[in-house]
Amino acid sequence: MNKQSEHLSKKQIEELQTNFIAWYQKKRRNLPWRQSRDPYFIWISEIMLQQTRVETVIAYFYRFTEKYPTIEALAKSDEQELLKVWEGLGYYSRARNLKKAAQQIMTEFGGVFPNEIEAIRSLKGIGPYTAGAIASIAFQRAEPAIDGNAMRVISRLYGIDADIAKPASRNVFDAVLRQLIPVEAPGDFNQALMDLGSGVCTPKKPVCTNCPLKNFCFAYQTQQQDRFPVKTKAAKPKDVYYFSVAITNEIGEYLLVQRPDEGLLAKMWTFPLVEVNREVFEAAQKNFAKEETLNLFSVAEELTLPANLPQNVVWQKRHLGEIRHIFSHLKWHVLLFYGVAQPDFVKPLKGHFVPFNEFSNYVFPKPQQKLVELLEKSKR
Repeated sequence: MNKQSEHLSKKQIEELQTNFIAWYQKKRRNLPWRQSRDPYFIWISEIMLQQTRVETVIAYFYRFTEKYPTIEALAKSDEQELLKVWEGLGYYSRARNLKKAAQQIMTEFGGVFPNEIEAIRSLKGIGPYTAGAIASIAFQRAEPAIDGNAMRVISRLYGIDADIAKPASRNVFDAVLRQLIPVEAPGDFNQALMDLGSGVCTPKKPVCTNCPLKNFCFAYQTQQQDRFPVKTKAAKPKDVYYFSVAITNEIGEYLLVQRPDEGLLAKMWTFPLVEVNREVFEAAQKNFAKEETLNLFSVAEELTLPANLPQNVVWQKRHLGEIRHIFSHLKWHVLLFYGVAQPDFVKPLKGHFVPFNEFSNYVFPKPQQKLVELLEKSKR
C-alpha cells in the first residue's frame, strides 16, 4: 500500500513542508475568498467549489456574499430567492443546506461560526473535507482537507495504491497527511495541495518539472505518475427518458410546474415532464421528426400522438429537439414538444401559466434552461 513513507525522515518532512509553503506563498492563486480568514466566506466558497470549477465559482461567490454578507442574513433568506442566486451552479441541495447550517449556527452557536472540528462537522451539509478546510484555513487547526486533489498528490508522493474511489481509503490518506501538515501553517499547506493538484499534479500529464515536491515524490522518482492514483471507474449514470411539454394558453403564456418539495431539483420550476421508456422515446423521435420546413404552428392533426402527452392540447407537428443532461447518477434524455391548451385543459395543481418575459423570476434547473434555449430557437 505505502511504498515510501518509511523513507521520509523527520528532517525530510520538515524540508518538504518548508519548500511546499514557500512555493504556495509565491504561486498561490489570487482568489476572493483568500482575502481573509473569515470562516463564513471560506465555508461558502468550499461548498460552491464542490463539483464546480474555480473560474465558474468566482462570479457566484461575489453575487452570493453581496446578497448574504453574514450568517444571519443567510439564515433569514427566502428559499426561492436563495435558489435563484444559486441558479446555474447545480446540486441545489448545497444551497438549501447552507441555509439550514446558518440557522444552526444562529440557534446552537449564538451566531458565531464554531471553531472546533467536531462542531463544524455537526453543521448541515458539511462533511470531513469541508470541515478540514474551514478548520485549517480559518482557525489554523492541523486538520487534513482530503479531496480528489489531495489524494492524487499524496498517492503519487508516497506511492499509495489504495483505491481512492473507496470511502475506506480516506483513512489511509488521513493518517499520512497528519504526519505532513505543519502545525504552524496548516491552512497554507492544505491550500497548497489544492493548487498543486489543480494546476501541476493533474490527473493526466502532470507537469512534474514544476512541482516543488518532485525530489520527494515516489511516482516521479520511479516514473510511475500514470499508475497513481488507483481509482476504479464509477458506475455509468442511469439513462432516463422524458417528454417535456411547452404548453401555452390563449394569450401565449407558458405552463410551468413546481417540482416536489423533496428529491432531485426540489421546489424548482420546469415545463411539465412526462417520464417514458426508451422505446416510446425513440418512437416519438422518429414519428415526430424535426423538419426544418415546419414551424411552431404546423399542427399534428394527422399523426398519432404519444399517449403519454397531456390531453386537450393541440400539438405541433414536430418536436423541437432533444436535450441531454447528466447528474451524478442519472442521464436525462428529454424531448421537447410544443402545444396550445384547449378550453377544457386541466392545469396541474402545482402549475400556472407564466409570460415568457417573466421566466427570470423563477428558479430553473439546468435542464430547463436548455429547454428554454431550444424553445427560443424555434421561435426565431
